[in-house]
Order: sequence, then C-alpha cells, then structure tokens
Amino acid sequence: MFASWGTVVHRRRWVVLVAILLVTIGAGLWGLGVFGKLTQGGYEDPASESFRVDQVIQDELGQKPADVVVLYRAPNVDDPAVGGRVTAALAKLPASAVAARVDYWSSKQPALASPDKHLAMATITLAGDTFDARHAAYDKIKDLLPVDGVAVEVGGKVPTEQAMTERSNADLAVAEGISLPVTLVLLVLIFGSAVAAALPVLVGGLAIFGALGVLRLLSLGLEVNTFAVNVATLLGLGMAIDYGLFTVGRFREELAAGQDVPTAVRRTVATAGRTVAFSATLLVIALAGLLVFPMDFLKSMAYGGMSAVAIAAIVSLTLLPALLAILGHRVDKLSLPWRRRSGGEARFLGRIADTVMRRPLWFVVPIVGVLVLLALPFGNAQFGGADERQLPPGDPHRATAEAITANFPAASNDTLKIVLRFPGVPDQAAVGSFVAAVKHVPGVADAVPSGARGSVVVLTTPLTTDAASPATRDAITAIRALPAPATVMVGGYPALVADSVNGIVARVPWMVGILVLATLVLMFLAFGSVLLPIKAVVMSALSLSATFGVLVFVFQEGHGAGLLDVTPQPAQAGMMVLIGAVVFGLSTDYETFLLSRMVEARHTGMSTKDAVRTGLVRTGRMITAAALLLGVVTGAFALSSLQSMRFIGLGMIVALVLDATIVRMLLVPAILRLFGSAAWWAPRPLRRLQEKAGLSEVELELAR
Repeated sequence: MFASWGTVVHRRRWVVLVAILLVTIGAGLWGLGVFGKLTQGGYEDPASESFRVDQVIQDELGQKPADVVVLYRAPNVDDPAVGGRVTAALAKLPASAVAARVDYWSSKQPALASPDKHLAMATITLAGDTFDARHAAYDKIKDLLPVDGVAVEVGGKVPTEQAMTERSNADLAVAEGISLPVTLVLLVLIFGSAVAAALPVLVGGLAIFGALGVLRLLSLGLEVNTFAVNVATLLGLGMAIDYGLFTVGRFREELAAGQDVPTAVRRTVATAGRTVAFSATLLVIALAGLLVFPMDFLKSMAYGGMSAVAIAAIVSLTLLPALLAILGHRVDKLSLPWRRRSGGEARFLGRIADTVMRRPLWFVVPIVGVLVLLALPFGNAQFGGADERQLPPGDPHRATAEAITANFPAASNDTLKIVLRFPGVPDQAAVGSFVAAVKHVPGVADAVPSGARGSVVVLTTPLTTDAASPATRDAITAIRALPAPATVMVGGYPALVADSVNGIVARVPWMVGILVLATLVLMFLAFGSVLLPIKAVVMSALSLSATFGVLVFVFQEGHGAGLLDVTPQPAQAGMMVLIGAVVFGLSTDYETFLLSRMVEARHTGMSTKDAVRTGLVRTGRMITAAALLLGVVTGAFALSSLQSMRFIGLGMIVALVLDATIVRMLLVPAILRLFGSAAWWAPRPLRRLQEKAGLSEVELELAR
C-alpha cells in the first residue's frame, strides 16, 4: 500500500504538490480568524454539582457573577470628593455594555470597603450571555474605568481571561519567532544542506496552517480554548520536523545507496512513510484520549493536537515525497562546505550499542532505578485549577486578585456558594441550624445567607484555606455530608476545582485504557511481535512517571521555582493529562522509528544483536536530532510568561531528554538484548492475522 502510494506520488508529483499547497494555505488563511473565537473557559465539569449551583443561582435567583472587580485606593474612601468622582465615572459607562453594577458609595454596603477605609470596591456584571459578548462589552468600558485622583486596580474574571489570552497570543508569536530560525539553523547543521533543511520546516508551517483551519471550523459550533492554538503550534511544528527529518533522511540514504529517484521515493514512502503513518496514528489516538474528559478545555487541547499531528502526517506523506521527487539529487544543493558523512557518528552509536548489549543488566537496573527515583514526588501530587496565579508575579490583574483576597474574602476565589433547596417554603430555623453547623466545619471562616427566592436559599461561605488545597476539598466533602432539612448543593470556585479534579481522576482509567490498547494493537500490526508493544507501553510509563515526578518537584514543591520565576502551587490536573497524552505519544513515536529499522534489519536475516545494533546506528542520530529540535520548539514555550505554558514546556523538555537519550539509546537496546529472539515472537494465529492485515510490505519492498 505505501510503496504503491510512493509510486503514485512520484508520477503525479506536481498535481500533489499544488493541491496540498492550495488546501493547507487556503485553510490557514481562513483559519487566522480563529483568534477572535478562542475562549479562556471550559475548565469546569458541566455535569458536576458545583456547575449546577452556578446555574441555579443565575436562573432561579437572577444573580449573575461579577465579571469585573474594580478596587479604588484613597486616603479615605468616605471622602465625598472621592465618592463623587468614582460614582460619576461609573455612571458614564455605556448601558449597552453593563448589565448591573454595585459600588460602595451607591449601595452603602460596609463589606465593600476595607476596615481602614483606604480601599473600596465596585463590581460590574457585563452585558451578554456568551464569552465573546462579555469580552466585547469589556472592551467598551475598560478605558473608562480610571478615575482622576484615585488609584484604580482592575481585576475579575473577564479582565484576567483577557490578560491570559493576550499573553498567550504574544507568547505564541515569540515562541515561533525564536524556535523557527533556531530550528532552521539546526536542521542545516544536521542535514548539511539548506535545501534539505528547509523541507521539514515547510511541512511544519503547512501543518500549523492546516490546523488553524480545522480549529476555526470547530469553533463555529464548539468552545475552543485559547491554548488549543499553542498545542497545535507546538505539535504541528515539532512532529512535522520529526516526520520530515526521518523521511528526508531516508530518501538521501536511498540515493546514497545507488537507487534512482523513482525507486528512492517509493522505498522512502514504503519504509519511513509507513512508520510516519503508524506513529501519527498512535499520537492522534493518544490525544483522542483527552476527549473522554468532560471539560471543554481538554477537548480543545485534543482538537488542536489531533488536527496538527494528522495534517503533519498527511503533508509528510503527500507534499514531502512529491517535493523529493521533484528535487531528486538536488535535495543536497546549498550544502555546507564542511559537510561530512556520518561514519564517525555511526561508529560512536555502534560502540554504544555494543557496550550496552555486552552488559545489559548493568544498564537496565540503574536506569530503571533512576527513573523510579525521579517518579517518587509524583506520589505526593496535588491538583488545582487555573486562576490568576497563572499570570506572572507583579501582573496588575494578579495583584488585584491578591488584594481582593486579602481585603474582601467574600469576593475572592476562596469562597463557596451553598444552595439549600427546600420541599416548600424555607424553614428559617432550619436554615439557622444549618448555618451554625457549616461554621463549625474546619476551614470555614463564615456562612451568611446571601439570597433567597421561592424554595431556594443561598449561603456565601468564605474559607480560611486556599481554593485548591486538600483542606478545602475536605471542607467541601464535610459540608456535603452535613445533615440538612433540604437538598444541599455546594458550588463556588473551590468546589468547581474539586469537582473538575474528581471528574478528571474518574476518567483517567479510560484514557489509559485507550492509550495502552491502541499501542498494543497498532505496534503489533506494525512489527508482528507480542513483546515489543508490551515493552513500549512499559517504557512509556516509566518516562511519563519520571516526567511527572520532576514537574511536581519543581512546580508544586518549589525546588528551583525561583529560577523559573513561577509560583509553587498544585498542578492543574488538566495539564497533567495533556502532558500524559503527548509524552506517551512521543515515547511511542520514537519507539516506532527505532524499532522499525530493527525489524527491517531482522527481516534481512540478521541476529537480534546485529538487528538492534543496526537499528540504533541507523536511527540514533535522527532520534537525537528530532528530540533536540522538538526541545527547541517546546523550550521556546517554556519561556512563556504564563505558568501553564512553562509547565508544558519544561515537562516536554524533561520527557525528551529522558526518552530520546536514556530510554531509547540505552534502556531499549539492553532490554532487547535480554529478550533475545523472543523479542520478535508472536503466536502463529496472531502472526497470520498481522500478515492478512497487509501492513508488512516493508520486507517485500526491501527484497526488491
């Protein structure tokens, strides 16, 4: 199948080239409009109790949460001049943008001023029921909020979301501006030719463009989080470079072996192209595992990653071989004058393989021990949500949120909303007894009735603990377990975080099942072995656990946090599963490239030892180069001002260093040496099934 496709691409190379260029560039130009459709929401579980609480408060009590919180600082906020200037400024806000507002001076609510009277607050509910409408309303008023003679600080949900979106877009541009030129220079050094080096970058650019078109299409009917574009850019560029690196490298290898251009293209697609297809399929399925979670945020990550990887693979199997067919031997044009053959590198990798396989246990035991040691902090992992602490220290929106928490606890994120739904008219004595019981729950600062209508009573409950702390989760569980004369539902930001974490944890086994099953089935179909897929799953699990351990060690426990300028805090569970899907996919990606050459060598009659050595020599340099290049791309994201993007960037760098060097170069060859001939074994019925699948054409192609 793949060899036949290689022949077709060579014969119709110009048609394939023009068609793919028109489709991807057209999709990308249209997809640029997605930046106006992205959201910062989707972190909640829509089936959770806390989500229903928000709906009850809005639909039945008509209380919409404040979108904007404005703090006013003055020597004395009770000064009539201060109050007059502030209320005059608020009165000028356009009615079309403001649905409701409450301020200290108009409402006379003491809770809206600090005890020392140096700080007062106003809350604004924006007009509009959608994310886009509220942000458009905020754009109309944000320049009207400053007040002459009064220090003004602006925070709240919408301004913070907007700040994160703006930083995300700016960081994306910086990351691309850094990673693309550095990647191109490294590719030139790796290939020794500017023409060959440009091809993977071209594939990466087209993959990103195509993914933008897909995201724009999805945004017409689905909520797409702003980080979906970051993930699409990271994986689109990174995987396209990986696929381009192996495809172009194999084509040049075939030419160097004396093959003519048509044969070189056919054999490249039949071998490297086949491996790219399997690798991309595994990574797409790994990312599809994110779709089992109820949060739109994680689904958006899946949309961005799946579309970018799939398009990178499609372009690598169509446009790239078409370009190689057109260029032929000219792929080596504009070579560096000091370009040398890889004989020295091959000898070095050969010595590594020989050393590892001579004493395999000397490598297996300490490497596994180190990986387990790195994974230990993951056992103490805590999970939280995405709040203003994702912004860097000193950001004005983060500073405002911190000031609100310090001076107005009831308006902070560390506050629960409790809904009591009675079968009839609320029993006030019963409400009072329940309020008293809530106040005795550890971690609760107060409980105050803040609204009632019909059979529903709402309590506002500030906490003394951080919204994402284990103590807060214990308090939520305790309140839900209290005896009450009514149906009790607990909501508010801390409950949303707790319910989201619970929703993710409950579905992780489904995601793991998808990843493991897909790896076992596809790798068996690719290689016809039972042990190789099982080994791949175990190796990926080791790499992933070690990566998680390092992330917890740095971002939660705070070791080295000062160097990275991040605030130690519980990790976002969503970011953990995102990294889990990507790292697992990348691990099997490098495993597929490595094993494919070993299996090819085995098909030619080599012993296990020689096949492992040949596979490592032929792919080791490319795997290391691919990891280095992807490390540059992800390293640029680690420079982001948003902590969540630094989390992803550092996690990817750690995973690449561990997986592409220690695991693939040392641990895998050692384990295969211990397996011996059993590494290639499969029961006869399964072997026949694999042969019937028609995916073993590499052996036939190499025999030509």
